[in-house]
Amino acid sequence: MSLILNIDTAYEKAHVSFADNGAILHCIWNESQKDHASFLQSGILQLTKTAGIKLSDIDAVAVTAGPGSYTGLRVGMASAKGLCYALKKPLITMNTLEVLTLSVIHLFPGNDDTALFCPMIDARRMEVFTAIYAENLSIYLSPCPLILDESSYASALLENKILFFGNGAPKWKQVCKNANAQFADVSIQPEAMSKYSCKLCFQRHFTELAYCEPLYLKEFQTVIKA
Repeated sequence: MSLILNIDTAYEKAHVSFADNGAILHCIWNESQKDHASFLQSGILQLTKTAGIKLSDIDAVAVTAGPGSYTGLRVGMASAKGLCYALKKPLITMNTLEVLTLSVIHLFPGNDDTALFCPMIDARRMEVFTAIYAENLSIYLSPCPLILDESSYASALLENKILFFGNGAPKWKQVCKNANAQFADVSIQPEAMSKYSCKLCFQRHFTELAYCEPLYLKEFQTVIKA
């Protein structure tokens, strides 16, 4: 069995949840990105009271490590590491782009028309954090910052239908003219995150607290075009 506290403050909406063997027991949301910092500790406290679960009873803490909101990543990582240190529990870190991809697969299972999945996290102006994955999360394009223009993803779209999603996708949809590009309005799903954290827990895919830091992907001076 694995009882995990899941923390996501990397995206537009934040949530904390308890999940047992990958199944959500209770979840609390915060809708305003600017309030993630003030939400997190009170949200965890409310979660323990509502679910009737003591933090000392959990088996691990899981957190989205980035990319995403700079402040949100720092808040989430600091809280997760602090809890793990105090409770002597292992830490599970997850790439936000992978969790977002698993969320779209969770919502649209068996989508045979889609060959590849492209999560896009808004990084302001025409910039996004992005990657391209196959359904099994094998990497077609490694996570990177990207400045969007009409030629973005051109080589990948030549022979593949790609589903684009995330809060950065609407910017790409405005300039994309490729028929192989598909779009979906998807945010991070607690169910997808909890299943992934459970899988990593069973694999004992834990992160050393001393060497753990957020994945910012913020050096836009080295931006590539896919």
